[in-house]
Amino acid sequence: MLSKVLSYGLAGIDGFVVNIETDIVGGVPRFDIVGLGDTAVKEAKDRVKAAIRNSGFEYPTKHYTINLAPADIKKEGPLYDLGIAVGIMTASNQIKNKKFVDYIFVGELSLDGSLKKVRGVLPILISARALGNKKVIIPHENAEEAKFIDGMKIYAFRNLKEVVEFLQDGYDEDIPSLKTKNFDEVSKALCNKLDFENVKGQTQAKRALEIAAAGGHNVLMIGPPGSGKSMLAKCFSGILPDLTFEEALEVTKIHSIAGELDLSKGIITERPFRSPHHTASAVSLTGGGTNSKPGEISLAHNGVLYLDEFPEYSRQLIETLRQPLEDGNITVARANQTVTYPSSFTLIASMNPCPCGNFGAKNRECKCTPVQIHKYLSKISGPIMDRIDIQVEVDNISYGELNSNQKAESSASIKTRVDRARQVQIARFAGTQTFSNAKMSVPQMKKFCTLSKDCQFLMEQAFTNLKLSARAHDRILKVARTIADLEGQSEILPQHIAEAISYRGLDRKYWGI
Repeated sequence: MLSKVLSYGLAGIDGFVVNIETDIVGGVPRFDIVGLGDTAVKEAKDRVKAAIRNSGFEYPTKHYTINLAPADIKKEGPLYDLGIAVGIMTASNQIKNKKFVDYIFVGELSLDGSLKKVRGVLPILISARALGNKKVIIPHENAEEAKFIDGMKIYAFRNLKEVVEFLQDGYDEDIPSLKTKNFDEVSKALCNKLDFENVKGQTQAKRALEIAAAGGHNVLMIGPPGSGKSMLAKCFSGILPDLTFEEALEVTKIHSIAGELDLSKGIITERPFRSPHHTASAVSLTGGGTNSKPGEISLAHNGVLYLDEFPEYSRQLIETLRQPLEDGNITVARANQTVTYPSSFTLIASMNPCPCGNFGAKNRECKCTPVQIHKYLSKISGPIMDRIDIQVEVDNISYGELNSNQKAESSASIKTRVDRARQVQIARFAGTQTFSNAKMSVPQMKKFCTLSKDCQFLMEQAFTNLKLSARAHDRILKVARTIADLEGQSEILPQHIAEAISYRGLDRKYWGI
């Protein structure tokens, strides 16, 4: 007997159709799974056999051949268990209703027949909908993330027995599919975040971070220990624009594949803030591994990647930031596959200016030798500095500032200006794949960053005297465009150019670039 059941696999953050073909013949009892499956796929034979028997169904002692087509694409994980079980039961004539061919089956089976959650349900559903598949059966534990996909009939069950009974008798006339949730109703406003009103002083750093949030620009903060760099970075999330539904789906897809999605919520409602330790491995940062998963760089997509003690990361890890900072994605090439993950994030990096941390501080003495300082700073290469739009010094505040009763401006107030500037950019780039000034292409810059003679003179002086690269020149223009948007100006003015140039000075002070 032969049967064919539909399932889905994952390649990067996209799903692809997998046809589970089951052939049962007499002869020596055997169970073969072909189709380039990994160890978890091969072990499905033991899980499926036990699940069928322990669910009260018959498992004939015969020769089973399971083919996962297309056979030339690697299959990973236990998400094919349910499809294999249904394929065996249809081939052995235990499921007689032929409407099972309309469904996609995704889920891992326990030995007792219960369905367990699997990674990547959301991207599978999005891909299935795009390819015209309308009916899906998934584990009950994955139900919450599935509720945000409309235009499909999605059924969530707790065990194999429920699935078989549904296919035999109930069908969608008797059992309702999952009810779609509205993203706006479950998304949360600003809460449980550090507020800028609790940060004393640091006016220049707050201004720099406001510009960064408004235009999606990368920031490097340099200063002595205890000056507030980490707190400023953590407050930054509170002034970022709210996630749109489309952005939330992108972020949730990545977190679902990585197995980091909170299944009780089902969707990411706030922009990610990822802060990997400087001892993190290359794979944990970039992604990949034996069973390819997104790394910290991709988990920060549409959010913030915060790298504290920037020079403490290995030179290799720091250099891996080049591609995502430039292109908004990262390609992980391994021996058995090449995967591209989205990684469009705002980089916030902070660092001490030297090993002891006091080089350049107003009220502290540096004890490091020039050789030590050079070795410490040399981990940050010129090409990486070139990709950081805003560089700002964060020095220790005075006793008077620390004990002042005057309240600083709140994050909510700053966010109002950021949201207004972002709305200008959304209107500006309508109909394109660009959503912020930092991601402008060269043609877009020529159109939206036109300069007056005075502005051109300032840029020419900066380009010549500061020995700027073409990339640094473009990034100054993008920052100037954001400053103009914050001030509600349609044209870039000389003061906007001057402020943008002022954020490019630390590479010369510390690196001599």
